[in-house]
Amino acid sequence: MHRFFIKREDIHIDRINLVGEDVQHISRVLRLQEGDKLILCDGEGTDYDVTIESIDKHAVRTVITDKEASRGEASIHTVLYQGIPKAAKMDLIIQKCTEMGISRIVPVTTVRTIVKLESGNDERKKVERWSKIAEEAAKQSGRGIIPQVAMPMTFEQALKDAAGLDLRLIPYELENAMPLKEALKQKKAAGIGYFVGPEGGFDAAEIAKARKEGVVPVTLGKRILRTETAGFAVLTGIMYEYDQMK
Repeated sequence: MHRFFIKREDIHIDRINLVGEDVQHISRVLRLQEGDKLILCDGEGTDYDVTIESIDKHAVRTVITDKEASRGEASIHTVLYQGIPKAAKMDLIIQKCTEMGISRIVPVTTVRTIVKLESGNDERKKVERWSKIAEEAAKQSGRGIIPQVAMPMTFEQALKDAAGLDLRLIPYELENAMPLKEALKQKKAAGIGYFVGPEGGFDAAEIAKARKEGVVPVTLGKRILRTETAGFAVLTGIMYEYDQMK
């Protein structure tokens, strides 16, 4: 069944009205009609089963037939602090991590970040685009929320941002004593943040800063993963260890 995200203000007691670009998609692309059914998600973890009551060029008006907590959300809160990579790699990272259940994605500038966002306006445009990718991936994968894509931060700001999370990890190719699996078993966490470097990885000074803030360096094995692979690999490990893949 087709899924769309709505805003809380679109809900009117027993009815929900869709407006904007979704109207054209429903009427002209999907060619849905009165009596057809949809699932509408409020972005806060509740899904609404609805039946289309009427369609015109301005709105799709629906009647709520049922609602329930979204089945597509993990019980663990996960945050990826991603060193900004080149080209379209960030698009892939956001898409796949959204499908896997990430809660929040924070773009991070590091010592070895090559991409330079020239202005605040440039940053906003990037985040708007990345947020749209997260929304589309959330629709496709049956999510009940759209992961937030934060405004870019420096590495130091990201360390402070992650301070309130129960467990914080940083995959590092020179770490060989602490496997990801063991780090995840050390404590049961409600919130986990993890840091992934850009193409060139983290430098030694950044790892030292992370250690000082209580972030745990981990190894992902004997193979060195690309930046667009590492974030998804860590998230998969978290979801598996926390029994979120059944």
